[in-house]
Amino acid sequence: MLAQMSLFPLGKVSGMSQDVAKVIELIEQSGLPYQVTSMGTLIEGEWEEVIELIGRCRKKLLERHERIYMVLKVDDQPGVTGKLTGKVDSVERKLGRPVKR
Repeated sequence: MLAQMSLFPLGKVSGMSQDVAKVIELIEQSGLPYQVTSMGTLIEGEWEEVIELIGRCRKKLLERHERIYMVLKVDDQPGVTGKLTGKVDSVERKLGRPVKR
């Protein structure tokens, strides 16, 4: 499964980089493959482990914020791995050159 999550604290927020860093620490500790982008974070793994991790990320933000907004996109194809980079690799092969990552 490949998931893209974006979590945003609502209300009075000054600088989100500290919150993002704490969430990224949780993701790193999980050992799951991930990629941080400016609009969200991609995480690859089996359904149960990814959803459990997203729940922990949510709880981490709720420690400092009363309300969060979450956008979650999922490409669920059980047993298939390597999607985090595989999809981009496929596009690069068709282009015959690398793309900006």
